[in-house]
Amino acid sequence: MLPSSLMPAAPALRAALASALLLAAATTQAQDACPHRGDLDAQFCDANRDLVADTPTDPKRLKDPGTLVFAFTPVEDPAIYEKLFRPFMGHLSQCVGKKVVFFPVQSNAAQIEAMRSGRLHIAAFSPGPVNFAVNLSGAVPFAIRGNDQGPVGMYLKMIVRKDSPYQKLEELKGKRIAHTSPSSNSGNLAPRALFPKIGLTPDTDYKVVYSGKHDQSILGVKTGDYDAAPVASDVLQHMTERGVVKADDFRVLYTSEMFPTDAYAYAHNLAPELQGKIKQCFFDYKVPPEMAKGLGGDRFLPITYQKDWELVRTVAASAGELFTREAFDKAAAGKK
Repeated sequence: MLPSSLMPAAPALRAALASALLLAAATTQAQDACPHRGDLDAQFCDANRDLVADTPTDPKRLKDPGTLVFAFTPVEDPAIYEKLFRPFMGHLSQCVGKKVVFFPVQSNAAQIEAMRSGRLHIAAFSPGPVNFAVNLSGAVPFAIRGNDQGPVGMYLKMIVRKDSPYQKLEELKGKRIAHTSPSSNSGNLAPRALFPKIGLTPDTDYKVVYSGKHDQSILGVKTGDYDAAPVASDVLQHMTERGVVKADDFRVLYTSEMFPTDAYAYAHNLAPELQGKIKQCFFDYKVPPEMAKGLGGDRFLPITYQKDWELVRTVAASAGELFTREAFDKAAAGKK
């Protein structure tokens, strides 16, 4: 029996439980009413079949926060990117009429969970994790960095130390090679899809060691911790420009076709008017030289997940990847 001091709270507790049950029932009913969901998590709907979560039709489910939280894809030193984005944060705040704060994230998993839980409203997701972000957190990609020639892309490069004996990919058989994380496009999925076609199969021809990030793969090759690493060309370029590594520290054994770079996305349940403001504020922004040099591209260009992420999804599918909750949990735990 409950202590008498807790008895008065029983009606409130019963009311809270009843409210929770009603909410769960309403959510279940809304899910059942969804005509098409595709690969999206059960809490989302894709009635128009554009592969991303629809904006809720129930006004009670829409969000119009007083402060917008923005996060850039996880990097080795978030403070550098927070400084680069500072002018843009000021522009976005003034443009949408709300306070905007930069939220440094430590991993792709943490970034995706933050948007899923409603703590993150706008984010730049790395190419591979974009698929998880769309399916599990309701992210809606809408912009990419670019210039007057179109979107800025990145390439998968297999690097080794300049003074290493390796001259060809096939010479890496039996070696320790750093992939970044299971969900990474250029750091894991693309190598698994592309390398077998040229005679080098990950986990079969060489030992895969997950480093966590492109930065750590690059530094690990430099220090000799890894024999080689498939890395994103833009990260390698940024580290070279900042003087963290030198271009002549490495030899490139392979370069892929171009992949899209980070996708900028907003949470699907933001109020439609706010979504429109955010997009317009991105597209109207004139990227200052320092930011353009540090990130690549001098403007933001519109994209759609369905069209512009088709190559990334194709690579993922050919590598046997699924972007489900179960796969995400395995990726977050560093498992294949």
